Amino acid sequence: MQGAIRGLKRALNDNGKYRYKVPELAVDHLIIGGGVVGLAIARRLCQEYPSKSTYVVERHARAGEEIRLLRALLNTSSRNSEVIHSGLYYPTESLKTSLCIRGRDLMYQYCKTHNIPHRQTGKLVVAKQEQLPYIHGLHEKSLKLRFPTALTAETDSQVLVLPTELLAGDQARALEPDLSRDIAGALWVPSTGIMNSHDFMQSLERDIIESEAGQVAYCARVVRIDPYQRTKRPANIPYVDSPAEVGWVVQLNSSESEGTDAILARTVINSSGLSSTFILNSLLPQAQRIPIYYAKGSYAKYHGPGVSSVRHLIYPCPETGPNQHAFQSLGTHLTLDLEGQIRFGPDLQWISAPDSILSEPEAEADFWSQHLVPDDAQLPEMHRAVTSYLPGVSLQGLQPDYVGIRPKLVPPGGGFQDFVFKVDYPITPSYSGTLESGPMISLLGIESPGLTSSLGIAEHVVTKLLGGSGESRTI
Repeated sequence: MQGAIRGLKRALNDNGKYRYKVPELAVDHLIIGGGVVGLAIARRLCQEYPSKSTYVVERHARAGEEIRLLRALLNTSSRNSEVIHSGLYYPTESLKTSLCIRGRDLMYQYCKTHNIPHRQTGKLVVAKQEQLPYIHGLHEKSLKLRFPTALTAETDSQVLVLPTELLAGDQARALEPDLSRDIAGALWVPSTGIMNSHDFMQSLERDIIESEAGQVAYCARVVRIDPYQRTKRPANIPYVDSPAEVGWVVQLNSSESEGTDAILARTVINSSGLSSTFILNSLLPQAQRIPIYYAKGSYAKYHGPGVSSVRHLIYPCPETGPNQHAFQSLGTHLTLDLEGQIRFGPDLQWISAPDSILSEPEAEADFWSQHLVPDDAQLPEMHRAVTSYLPGVSLQGLQPDYVGIRPKLVPPGGGFQDFVFKVDYPITPSYSGTLESGPMISLLGIESPGLTSSLGIAEHVVTKLLGGSGESRTI
């Protein structure tokens, strides 16, 4: 039995290495993190505010590198596919549900108009006899969902937001003959699909770079962030813009330099994924710091018997006890890539931070990266889970593929945690703006279905939180 998992409350610059610096450059929008969500937000800002400067700073050498790190051995060719989720599992009124549904529709539209490889495969959620109430509950919920009206003009009450169909066991096996005879029923979800995530990110990046005032900077690590303090401006250095300037001073360390560059950002979007709480915690008192927990998921590729007829994604029912709403894991499921290759995963393992991380400011907070090397230790347990619905799958056909780490805001057994958008303002003794000037928006707990939701998240941040026009834009 694994011991209690402790949350990590580390913050940027815990060791005090970097001191406040007067900024030498001002930008309108600074997005921290060049993952899929950060790129989607930056692209939306470039569309809504084409004359304002929008910079993405990414600590790795290329956009989306954190995703590549989290998939250490995955071939990044066109065979790399990700699931376009339907928005099925989470509480009806949650942001995860509304932004996943909105993001799903925007994603399909974007893939079509930008020639991003994708396919609407559909998904089966399969159930044994005792699990039938679970899929019946999902079906009933799907019929009650409504389009997120705050973000879309869709008002036709006759159009199902999330169409699903209950199937008997034999009907499910007619679609997927390899399913176990123990499968008593299934929920058919036709809106689920797959897409090429790397082509998608490259397309977003290209739109930013080709815009009027958008840039992406690589190998730029944020090491400190502060409210802009006009009182600390040396007399011989002019204001960056005007005496009324409001915002955040973001210090960046380049891999090519030992020093830092300081930028005044009038708006900051903290979309740094696994580092998002570290950035926010640097502005909070110790007692108010937000802990982050790490969940490791391993994936296995498969070549062997028992799947010769598979044409759709297949998901088992999650645990129907304490985890009855699939808040922590959807179970070890089957996914396909665009060339028909099969993978199983992820499982769920919680990672404990070593004691040194908690007590030593110099310790590397990216300790989780040590857990990214795939191995075969989890294969027997994954095989046991998979054969509960695909009995012909052989253990010998499973091979370790890649490992992912999810940023969790709640510990094991902590229940549902929605996407969180925390807005802070640079209130200081020298503050001269309104109470809602110079926001920093921190995106916390953006795990699955983050990729599917990315365009919906971008719309939410720019039009609702930043007050953009919300006008229909070219997808």
